[in-house]
Amino acid sequence: MRILRGILAVSGHLAGRRAPANNAHLALFSRALQILAQQEPVRLQKLSAPDSGIVEMRLERPEARNAIGREMLQGLRSAIEKVKADATAKVVLLASSVPKVFCAGADLKERRLMSPCEVREFVNSLRSTFLSFEALSIPTIAIVEGAAFGGGLELALSCDLRICGENATFSLPETGLAIIPGAGGTQRLPRIVGKSRAKELIFTGRRFDAVEAVTMGVVNYCVPAGEAYKRALELAQEINQKGPLAIRMAKKAINQGMEVDLSAGLAVEEECYEQVLHTQDRLEGLAAFAEKRKPVYTGK
Repeated sequence: MRILRGILAVSGHLAGRRAPANNAHLALFSRALQILAQQEPVRLQKLSAPDSGIVEMRLERPEARNAIGREMLQGLRSAIEKVKADATAKVVLLASSVPKVFCAGADLKERRLMSPCEVREFVNSLRSTFLSFEALSIPTIAIVEGAAFGGGLELALSCDLRICGENATFSLPETGLAIIPGAGGTQRLPRIVGKSRAKELIFTGRRFDAVEAVTMGVVNYCVPAGEAYKRALELAQEINQKGPLAIRMAKKAINQGMEVDLSAGLAVEEECYEQVLHTQDRLEGLAAFAEKRKPVYTGK
């Protein structure tokens, strides 16, 4: 908004001031209107009852196929912080509003103008942003219709679950640009598909389709094109009916337990179980079972 006000001031369209009508001023004013009309690159929307607790995070940069530049990165960071601060959020659906593309990866046009120091800072920030997304205490579900390349695939890999349409295509093509996946791809992909398969995909940078993705475990479900959102919403609705504290502790136990040996992992499980042992929700679950009704959980 500060930039917009500056442009308007220069062009003489603030506080009743008028500037001479020349081409330069008209161009500035036109640019100001374009900026005003632009959508935010990342949009959050909380669903209403009966789906309260489900939050949509949508990528909306159609002119660049959702490529991640500085503005998109800032939008992601801001959205993640808002979800983190929202005590009512229970599940996040990450989707694209741009047809036939989830995210095309990094904005290479912007990247070309960066110095090596700026590239390092940007990639480090991208990596930490995806880590923050992965660290959310609630489940996250990526909905992939179309292309998920480079940083787009790395973003999807930072989610807990991934659903794709049969038209989806994936790749980590960075080695073809003489770099490596730098936002978690070298770490998350082998943890999902295994070390050898991840090496093949990263060394060659080849594209793979939805069928191969589900076979390798990159995605949980592959559905007909255009139906990925519907399937993801169904999963979110199932999760939303469960005890919210239990879901958070289950995610914590799995994520932390996978990074240590079995003995230490079982200790993590014990710690997380202790967190749900003395809750109202646990008693409600037992009462609902005995009374043969659906439980009503409050997160307490």
